[in-house]
This record gives sequence, structure tokens and C-alpha cells, in this order.
Amino acid sequence: MLRQNSAKPNIEPEASGQNIEGEPASSSPGVDIQRELNRLEEIILDSPRIPFVGRTLIDEEQLLDQLDIVRLNLPVAFQEAEMIVRHKDEILQEAELYAEEIIENAEQRASQILNEMGLVQQAKVEADQLRNQVQLDCEAIQQATIAEIEQIRYQTQQELEEMKARAIAECDEIQNGADDYADRVLDSIEQQLTDMLKVIRNGRQQLEGDENIPKPLNPTNNL
Repeated sequence: MLRQNSAKPNIEPEASGQNIEGEPASSSPGVDIQRELNRLEEIILDSPRIPFVGRTLIDEEQLLDQLDIVRLNLPVAFQEAEMIVRHKDEILQEAELYAEEIIENAEQRASQILNEMGLVQQAKVEADQLRNQVQLDCEAIQQATIAEIEQIRYQTQQELEEMKARAIAECDEIQNGADDYADRVLDSIEQQLTDMLKVIRNGRQQLEGDENIPKPLNPTNNL
């Protein structure tokens, strides 16, 4: 306990960590208790020792003043320690909340990544299916196109064969018609020549007949 006499150390309330009513001062940081305890130890160690008895002569007033400083500032030290512990708990709590938030965000991100991976995998499967379907459709279209081309080629070849046959038939018909026409023309010419030959022969026969008939005498020659 503090000394009851009037010879108390001159300690300001701010230094002791208390206000005038004895309540803890919230704005004063207080003194360094460790430093004051070291000062108390120095007072004891620096005091003269009595030889042969193992005792030390200590300045009672100085020792009591230093003890009063320590006593008056112990509540402030306790408050600071409590504040540090409370802040430590708050920091730990904030760290735990922050860690939980990070873990929750990481879990959400992992779930999102898994969902995205699932969507990517599903999209890849759908893309593979679509590619296979397109390939099958292309092969089917290619086969249908080849079959259609073969059919068109066959039909074209058949039409060409038919056109060729018709052309040959028409040529044969034209050739036969030309031969018939030429034969008729030649036959007509032959008939005309035969008729002309008959006329010529008749004319010659008439000429030959006139030459065999005797000519009459000229009456003037008898005169």
C-alpha cells in the first residue's frame, strides 16, 4: 500500500495512468513498468553493502518513491496489457474471419472453376458430337452427290446414245432418201435420153428414106 505520510513522490496523474478521481486515464500511455522495475533494481544494487553481514544500506525514501511509482502505474500497465490482449484477440478474430472469408471465397472459386470445367467439358463433348455429326452429314452429302453425279452421267450417256442412234437413223434415212431421189432422177434422165434417142433414130430413118426416093427431072433440061 502507499505511504500515509506527506512525503509522497510528485507523480502527475498522466504519468500514473489515473485521473484526479482515481479512474484510469484513457488518453495517457503511462510509464514503462519494466524501466521502473529496472530502476528499482539499480537502486538496490547501487546501494552500499555492509561488510561481513551480507546486508545493504538502502535509501528508504528513494526506494519507497520508486515503489510508489511502480504501484501507481501498475493499473495502467494492466490496462495496456489487457488492451494488447483484447486487441490481440480482435486481431486473431479478424484474422480468423479473414481466413474464413478467404477459405469461403476459395471454395466458391473452386466450385465455380469446377462448374466452369464442367461447362467446358460439356461444351467440348457437344463440340465433338457436333463435329462428328457434321462429318457424318458431309460424308452423307458427299455420297449423295457422288450417286447423283453417277446417275446424271448415266442418264447423259443414255441420252447421248439415244441421240447418236437417232442421228445415225436420220443419216441412214437421209442417205436412203438421197439414193432414192438420185435413182429417180437418173431414171428420169435415162427415160428422157431414151426418148431423145428414139427421136434421133426416127429422124435418121426419115433422112435415109428420103435419100432412096428418085428425084423428078427438071423440065427445063428437056427444052
